[in-house]
Amino acid sequence: MLHLWSSSKYAIELPDGHRFPMSKYQLLREGVLAEGLVPPERLHDPQRVLVDDLLLVHTREYVDHITNGTLPTAEQRRIGLPWSESFVERAYRVVQGTCEAAESALQHGVAMNLAGGTHHAFPDRGEGFCTFNDVAVAIRRLQRDGRVRRVAIVDLDVHQGNGTHGCFAGDAQVYTFSMHGAKNFPFHKVPGTRDVELDDGTGDAEYLALLEMHLPTVLRDARPDLVVYLAGADPHEGDKLGRLKLTFEGLHRRDAFVLEMCREIGVPVCATMSGGYGRDVRDTVQVHLNTVRVLQSFAGR
Repeated sequence: MLHLWSSSKYAIELPDGHRFPMSKYQLLREGVLAEGLVPPERLHDPQRVLVDDLLLVHTREYVDHITNGTLPTAEQRRIGLPWSESFVERAYRVVQGTCEAAESALQHGVAMNLAGGTHHAFPDRGEGFCTFNDVAVAIRRLQRDGRVRRVAIVDLDVHQGNGTHGCFAGDAQVYTFSMHGAKNFPFHKVPGTRDVELDDGTGDAEYLALLEMHLPTVLRDARPDLVVYLAGADPHEGDKLGRLKLTFEGLHRRDAFVLEMCREIGVPVCATMSGGYGRDVRDTVQVHLNTVRVLQSFAGR
């Protein structure tokens, strides 16, 4: 039984010409409902995460700065989103959405937050449109509550999850796996447990071959109680920032392979959207809708 998390609070107003595609959240929610991928009662609206949960990962000083709008201008600019009350509401709710989706995945086998995957957020700072690290908070909350011990993060956004790697550096209980553009942001990579760097222009065949080579080893070595899957749309050939050449079909096969490998070993999967910056926002939404379709197909097995 697939449960999804989404909120009107995920989208905030931005200055004209801002490159972050806020409209994708509403469009994805509308698409999920229009196609009947889940009934409305299984599309949940998260509230704000508790500050105590954020402090499992983030420093008190950073959380206070974000909440009160006192982050230095240069550090707010590094996040890439202007501060506002709605910015704070969005940041808190995105984290709660992933926390609740992770709990649902443990119960039902699969779940997804239709946002999140904010993998450039470090304990004491944010960058790259990422404020709080929702995946890290969700994992630490589950560990604190005794729900999981070992977790694998499968990060297939086109950008390396430097913040997530920083959050879990030296922690043998959390396996961080990232496949990402070698020459893409962030330009200073933070080593994870396993990093696979991709040349610009990498297409379906090479990408899927590398995933099929590495993912079984990741799952074998991680021995996870939960997989958190960052199902980025930005490897798509139509993405403005991705610089890879994956097709809709290639990304669909990527998602299906991740879910199949996890199903084979009986480990639940919590998915998040992560990045997507299509020249046409509808392409980004289509990639994410395809991910939801794959999750739905596995939820029924």
